[in-house]
Amino acid sequence: MKSSVRLRLVVSSAAIIAASSAAPALAQTTPTPAPAAPAASQAPQNVDEIIVTAQKRSQNLQDVPIVVTTVNQQLLQDSGVKDIKDLATLAPGLLVTSTTSEASTTARIRGIGTVGDNPGLESSVGVVVDGVYRSRNGVGFGDLGNLDRIEVLKGPQGTLFGKSATAGVINIMTQAPQFDYHGNASFEIGNYGAYGGDVYATGPLIGDTLAGSIYFADRQRDGYFDVDTGPGPRTSKKDNNRNFYTLRGQLLLKTDDVSMRVIGDYSRRDEQCCMAVIVRNSEGNFANNLVAALGGNDGDAAHPYRRQAYANRPDGQRIKDAGISTQFDWDVGPGTLTSITAYRDWKTTAGFDADFSTADIDYLPPDKSNSTEFKTFSQEVRYAGSSKFLDYLIGGFYSNERLNQNTSVRVGSQFTPYLSLLFSSLVEGTPDPNFLQTGLTFPYVGGVQYNAGDGSRDQYRQTDDTYALFTDETFHFGDHLELNAGLRYTIDKKNLDNFDYNIGNGQGCAAANAAFAILNGVNPEAAEELAAVNNTMCLPFLSPGFNGFHNQQHETEHNLSGTAKLSYRFNRDFLIYASYARGYKAGGFNLDRVQCTIGQPGCEPGSTEALTPIRDTYFPDETNDAFEIGEKATLLDRKLLLNATLFYQKYKGFQLNTFNGLVFVVDSIPQVISKGIDTDFVWFASNNLSFQGGLTIADTRYHLTDAQLAALELKTGFQGGKHSRMSLAPLYSASLSGTYSHDIGADYKIRFNLGGKYSSSYNTGSDLDPGKVQKGYVIMNGRIGFGPQNDRWGIEVWSQNLLDTHYKQIAFDSGFQNVPTNATGVLDAFLGAPRTFGATFRFKY
Repeated sequence: MKSSVRLRLVVSSAAIIAASSAAPALAQTTPTPAPAAPAASQAPQNVDEIIVTAQKRSQNLQDVPIVVTTVNQQLLQDSGVKDIKDLATLAPGLLVTSTTSEASTTARIRGIGTVGDNPGLESSVGVVVDGVYRSRNGVGFGDLGNLDRIEVLKGPQGTLFGKSATAGVINIMTQAPQFDYHGNASFEIGNYGAYGGDVYATGPLIGDTLAGSIYFADRQRDGYFDVDTGPGPRTSKKDNNRNFYTLRGQLLLKTDDVSMRVIGDYSRRDEQCCMAVIVRNSEGNFANNLVAALGGNDGDAAHPYRRQAYANRPDGQRIKDAGISTQFDWDVGPGTLTSITAYRDWKTTAGFDADFSTADIDYLPPDKSNSTEFKTFSQEVRYAGSSKFLDYLIGGFYSNERLNQNTSVRVGSQFTPYLSLLFSSLVEGTPDPNFLQTGLTFPYVGGVQYNAGDGSRDQYRQTDDTYALFTDETFHFGDHLELNAGLRYTIDKKNLDNFDYNIGNGQGCAAANAAFAILNGVNPEAAEELAAVNNTMCLPFLSPGFNGFHNQQHETEHNLSGTAKLSYRFNRDFLIYASYARGYKAGGFNLDRVQCTIGQPGCEPGSTEALTPIRDTYFPDETNDAFEIGEKATLLDRKLLLNATLFYQKYKGFQLNTFNGLVFVVDSIPQVISKGIDTDFVWFASNNLSFQGGLTIADTRYHLTDAQLAALELKTGFQGGKHSRMSLAPLYSASLSGTYSHDIGADYKIRFNLGGKYSSSYNTGSDLDPGKVQKGYVIMNGRIGFGPQNDRWGIEVWSQNLLDTHYKQIAFDSGFQNVPTNATGVLDAFLGAPRTFGATFRFKY
């Protein structure tokens, strides 16, 4: 066992023991005994107790003219939610996926999200934790700690929440320190060798003025992929394991007029992740046979859910996430002045075997040459208050984001013979492993050779300064009619400095390009035969045009966005509203090499232009004009809420990132329209039985002209039509969760929870290749708990993905194997997690 693992086990065990014994001991020093079940952890018992902060003030859910799915602490625990990916099973219309690492996590609401691994694109769905905006979805991924609740806000929310958020916001609130001594601890075991636990303790430090809390979690699990490593150098036979810990400490200072909450957290992940498997062979097994000819194996497309993976190169993800924030609230004058100051430092180092086979074709080393770091400072100040006729809020926001991105793509020892087999089969009809050295380019340049380890080594250094002024006012016209209006003026300044280097100086591409220049004059027929494959031989990461390339770019955007909502309350139980909101997401720069596509006008094979980097990689902002008409009904003596909203959203400049099997292509889609209905319900059927769920119907489609469709096809290999449904945008999404508690005698109780999420079919690929379609599926989670009435202890048995549903998160074109055409080449996929099950032991004190 590694020394770091031993240390963490000792620390976690000591923390649980210390917290379990310290709280009761501290409680003995005060005349107030520790409560058996803290009020903050109790679930709501009627609709009036469902409180949200969707408008930056505490309100009952039924008073807020916004589509909000809120999940309380008890339901989060019952459903096994530990991160935003788990949350997706409880929120209709929310889809969360991961690809090459957990840092590459993307959330989508109503079929809209930011696709891909390029950190130059901000998130369409914002993630806010304790009032602090997280710069990307992956930065917000991780163990969320001792939660109070999570709110999923749908539609543009950038007026009040940080920045971007054209599709919605996931608003996460952890439990604040309390002035009663109590805490909880848990220990968990499960299949795939899973074990871990967490401990939480809170209480007063100085009378009723200063309170503190601490949370620590440590979770580990074996990988659920078996890996054939071939000849190596990879040695690990398992993948997609779990190995992380997190620590969060909080202080809460309260006086008559002032409160201050300080939160510090630190997390580490060191895992082998993430493995993809083949889900479609090349037509006639063409590319698969080439891999086999090199002695490699890329898997069995007929049985991907056996989770047998193939990779000769190591992968891994090492993530550090640390931050500190201070929220200051001062009751001054007629309102409250709030200041939230935060600094966060997030870094990931990750790489993988890019061909997902045991052949040594190409890879990204899992070291600092493939790393991303965000250092973000943010400051929000707002003043809010209420009167009989007006609720007012005015504020300012500033953030400084420093992004350091390192990228390195390398070729393996079999890259040259693989291309030789590929090109000779296409050009001559007979596979020849020496074709690049002795074929059409010989003797003009003495052959083409890519040495093992050749490739790219790039550095991107970007700063992003965002300034914003915002206001949000609610006017009360009597007891029934309200008008909410908000505006936000944003200035976004980005500066990018990038340095590109080549290992091997791009000699293979240089030789290929030189051969074309000669062939065009002496053997036009041969040049034409090889032209079809020259784009592959001179991909940007192989291009000598990037030898010592340095580029600087600057862009400043000004934007005015906002919202207007008119609501009318007929009585205490029924409200209707209509709203308009304009969302804005900043543009940016493609943090990847970009050069022209060989064969296009002005980019002929053998030309200088074919190897010339494109210096302008800017893509414009994304906006969303959203209209909603909705109702909020409360029935059955405040025990049932039924909410429904019709929505229509028009996106302009939708930022699309597409991997075509060779490179990522960032494009701006002129128009995307999402329309449909959102419904939510919560029913407190009795003191022991409750239900929560909803249905989202979201028809999210491209709206392109013939010319726009042709341009998209040329850039990305798009296979859809002018009005095709967007990728990862199911038409139907429904969730339902039920919880039942039953007393056993006077001292004990048993608790049941069963929850499910249905998604109709959708395409998982940005290019809409029909082979990437995921059929409709259901994910179900279940939990049974037993313990005493006072909740001092409990034991639970649970299962996530109870039905062991097989589904793809993302399907993509396999690198260099997507031949003969995009429609018939090899497809790989990142799969959803298998069924897991286990037991959890809980203690409260």
